[in-house]
Amino acid sequence: MANERMNLMNMAKLSIKGLIESALNLGRTLDSDYAPLQQFFVVMEHCLKHGLKAKKTFLGQNKSFWGPLELVEKLVPEAAEITASVKDLPGLKTPVGRGRAWLRLALMQKKLSEYMKALINKKELLSEFYEPNALMMEEEGAIIAGLLVGLNVIDANFCMKGEDLDSQVGVIDFSMYLKDGNSSKGSEGDGQITAILDQKNYVEELNRHLNATVNNLQAKVDALEKSNTKLTEELAVANNRIITLQEEMERVKEESSYILESNRKGPKQDRTSDGQALSEARKHLKEETQLRLDVEKELEIQISMRQEMELAMKMLEKDVCEKQDALVSLRQQLDDLRALKHELAFKLQSSDLGVKQKSELNSRLEEKTNQMAATIKQLEQRLRQAERDRQSAELDNRLFKQDFGDKINSLQLEVEELTRQRHQLELELKQERERRLQNNRNIPGKGFQKPEPKTDGKHKIQEENAKLKKPLDESHRLPSPPVNEQDQPLLSAKPQMCQLCQQDGGLAKNMCKNCRGTFCDACSTNELPLPSSIKPERVCNPCHEHLMKQYSASPS
Repeated sequence: MANERMNLMNMAKLSIKGLIESALNLGRTLDSDYAPLQQFFVVMEHCLKHGLKAKKTFLGQNKSFWGPLELVEKLVPEAAEITASVKDLPGLKTPVGRGRAWLRLALMQKKLSEYMKALINKKELLSEFYEPNALMMEEEGAIIAGLLVGLNVIDANFCMKGEDLDSQVGVIDFSMYLKDGNSSKGSEGDGQITAILDQKNYVEELNRHLNATVNNLQAKVDALEKSNTKLTEELAVANNRIITLQEEMERVKEESSYILESNRKGPKQDRTSDGQALSEARKHLKEETQLRLDVEKELEIQISMRQEMELAMKMLEKDVCEKQDALVSLRQQLDDLRALKHELAFKLQSSDLGVKQKSELNSRLEEKTNQMAATIKQLEQRLRQAERDRQSAELDNRLFKQDFGDKINSLQLEVEELTRQRHQLELELKQERERRLQNNRNIPGKGFQKPEPKTDGKHKIQEENAKLKKPLDESHRLPSPPVNEQDQPLLSAKPQMCQLCQQDGGLAKNMCKNCRGTFCDACSTNELPLPSSIKPERVCNPCHEHLMKQYSASPS
């Protein structure tokens, strides 16, 4: 009972709130076809029916809320007009229809809240109609009466004539109060889920009550069918007995007529004895006639009872059909509620999964952010260290240029001078060779001999190279000047001897990029970066040793 009261109160809150909001948005007078208004009356009817005491009649138990509403005219004189109007309506035949009409007229007067408060305050009068745990007897009824005050802002107009209020099925449509959980915030969604669960519990409770009512009605129908069958059998027995009595009455009439005729023809003594027999026969006839009348009366009573039973059966069948329709609609609403519950549970589960995934993603992003911050700090430290190294290298370079700039220029001039002398000597050597070749061609018979002047020129070149070696050794200590592109063809025009091992031949000769000397592959196998170039260049072995010592001694 407490759960039912709580569910009905929640439904009344939803119904009144929805009716006020929709009516204010609509902005016009409401009529009986307005769906939220119809649902409000259905909810009020369920609230007034909760905990009603059943009155036993010939057709069974009867629960009607018209009795409590009739008391309002005794408490509030203004309600007498409504009650009289309801009683004068010609189309209302049942107490339920009168109660529905009374609620509509009270709402039109905008005094429904006042009437309900006056009725609830008189619990000693309501105890005649309601159980102690009924909604009208508890504080939930006072809460609903307070909520009805808000309906005074609504203008309603109903036409009672032609409206069938007796046969309406009062089923609450819960789909009007269910909303999607995605359109509200988290707290509102929890409240809606709670309301839906309350509505589901109320529907299940109502479904159980309806099932119990249907079972009771089915048992009554079975009992009525049995009694009808029994009455039919008794009626057949009575008919057979009436036929038997009619046959006996015909036989008695024939016997009496025969006795009368025989008495007329016979002596007087026989007449006296026959008169006694005739009087007995008449007495027996009267008794049989009285018995026949009694049987006919009993038959009429049985026929009237049978007609009443048939009428009761029809009304019960109609009531059962209405209950079955209400049960079907409630089951459909229950299925919709279950589907909505599953959908909300699935959405809640998906949202929890999304939150978990987002939290994991946030944790991974935080870890990556921390790693990137540590990497950035390391790169900044390396950048500062590289900047300090660059500044120290620039300082050392400036000091180096200041200390050795004049020496480098003088040595470059000496190297250029020696290079010019070398080119001049090579030119002279070439001219001498051409002259000797021409002389050898002019002298016949000596072409097969080895010319000695050639060796003399070779020794001369070696002497010149030895003379040039001393200034070249001094130039090993400093970077060499840039290469003169015009001198390159002269150096590579003819293979020269290695200045280190003094070997001549067809082997490939390489030029040292530091001292500009010519060396073989064995004497120039190393490469080092030079001040004049960023890339490593081929240098001779003496230059390599000298530069390695210089680089190891220098702090930069």
